[in-house]
Amino acid sequence: MNTFTKKVMSVGEMASGAKLTVPVYSFVSENACGPNVYIQANMHGAEVQGNAVIFQLLELLQHCRLNANITLVPYANPVACNHKNGEYTLGRFDPITGVNWNRMYHFDESVIEPFSQNYIDATEEDINNNFRALMLNEIEQKLDHNIFGLTTGQRIAYQLQRLAYQADIVLDLHTGPISSKHLYCPEYAQASANYFDIPHTLLIPNDFDGAMDEATFCPWWSLQQAFEKQGRKFTMGQGLFNKESFTVELGSQEQIDLDVAKDDAVSILAYLHYKGVISNDEYQPQAMTRYACYLNDYKALYSPMGGMVDYLAEFGEVLAAGEPLARILRMDNYGDGEALHYVSLDKPVIPILHFASASVNQGTELYKVFYNYFELPES
Repeated sequence: MNTFTKKVMSVGEMASGAKLTVPVYSFVSENACGPNVYIQANMHGAEVQGNAVIFQLLELLQHCRLNANITLVPYANPVACNHKNGEYTLGRFDPITGVNWNRMYHFDESVIEPFSQNYIDATEEDINNNFRALMLNEIEQKLDHNIFGLTTGQRIAYQLQRLAYQADIVLDLHTGPISSKHLYCPEYAQASANYFDIPHTLLIPNDFDGAMDEATFCPWWSLQQAFEKQGRKFTMGQGLFNKESFTVELGSQEQIDLDVAKDDAVSILAYLHYKGVISNDEYQPQAMTRYACYLNDYKALYSPMGGMVDYLAEFGEVLAAGEPLARILRMDNYGDGEALHYVSLDKPVIPILHFASASVNQGTELYKVFYNYFELPES
């Protein structure tokens, strides 16, 4: 029997004194022997499809046999998802500081080596419990003992991170502007990418750059590396270090599709079945060709001129060298110059996303593409 609860977490206050609140849903398993899970959505204001996926997960999980505890947080950033300008949701950047909402999480690598030295001969259970306590204490110190205070974004991020640090698997649900589905996956967890029904995987280095996925896997990766330097070997993704975090890109922003969201929820459940979180054998990954590239080969194509863009390249399909990704209309040139300009690349690429508007300035990011891509080997 699983216990389901809903709580409301206050993450800040507005100028009027009104509370900024976030719903937190939890399933607690009576047989919690597997890795615990944390899933959040809508850290960026316009990236709303993750809320629909969490709804479908809540519906499906009620009928699953759980081997672990699962926490789900839609509307993770109440400032961003209410940040409107006319018809559009903004909310990618903190409007006060200008910082990306998904670059405010905390990780202090200086705590890793002293911990590894103190616990070099400890049991795996002691390492797990004490390192998790250390990470949580770091966040508590940030939240409650910072005499200079915190920005709105930091206060939200740290409270979400406090929930995520209590889990072993973290999924941060996002979308692109106009985008295909793709997965940000740490390099050490490449094998797990085969268990999501997502055809394109970005393999990211095991380094911290401020995002939620990095904030939750980098501490464990760094600890594993520190132990290894002292002669004690562990394997990431197994045993004590069975910790994985992903950013799951669910398509395009500013829209939800509940039917597609159910497919995405089933995809996540297939991965959770592989990790032993649920025992329902019906959740299995689909057979498909999965492509990957390293983050350094995920290239942005910037517009060579201002104009009106007709986006031509299909997402997820290999585009041959020299084939146009887009054509740019310059009506100011009509009659005395070239009105249409085609944009192409010199190598085959896989287009993943493009800018949301047809109206661009010179230097606007038109497309992001997989460059030097390869097929992801089956596990």
